[in-house]
Amino acid sequence: MTPVAGPDPAGSTIEIRVERVPQLFNMLDPFPFRERDLDAEAEAFIVEWARELPRGAPISIVVHLPPEEALTREAEGLPDAIRGYFTLRARALSAELSELFRVGRISLTIGIIVLALCLGIAGLIAEPRLESLGSLAAEGLLILGWVALWRPMEIFLYDWWPIAGQRRLYQRLAMAGISVRAVP
Repeated sequence: MTPVAGPDPAGSTIEIRVERVPQLFNMLDPFPFRERDLDAEAEAFIVEWARELPRGAPISIVVHLPPEEALTREAEGLPDAIRGYFTLRARALSAELSELFRVGRISLTIGIIVLALCLGIAGLIAEPRLESLGSLAAEGLLILGWVALWRPMEIFLYDWWPIAGQRRLYQRLAMAGISVRAVP
């Protein structure tokens, strides 16, 4: 697989040249041709070029093949196979995002309970007559309570962004116009 020219000047076309259609797919995948995963290098190439394209622009993918290969049944099914692959990847990332939010909700519930318990216990042991030891334990419990909220806040504030961005990119690639061109 070799790039022909990369994206066009308008910034919306990814061009790839291969000698045979199977070069684009994982040959170890036992599924029929249209259901196979893209080859890791082919996927990486397409995704990297797509990341550089303007966000709002529709994406086009042009696969250049030798004339005899461009007329094969596999070449005819190539657009559906590529779209199907990126659709499945987008769905997988949606499921991953849902799972991350589920874990975040559970972690938040646990964190709030731990914080409430720590605040309650800290309030009981931080009596004025136990100045040093009670205050130290109370402060430790307060820190523990807030640390218990660290992971859920990390999930809800930061962890989901990259997954959502990757999903949007795969959704754009799933909607890409894909064509096959015969080139000598």
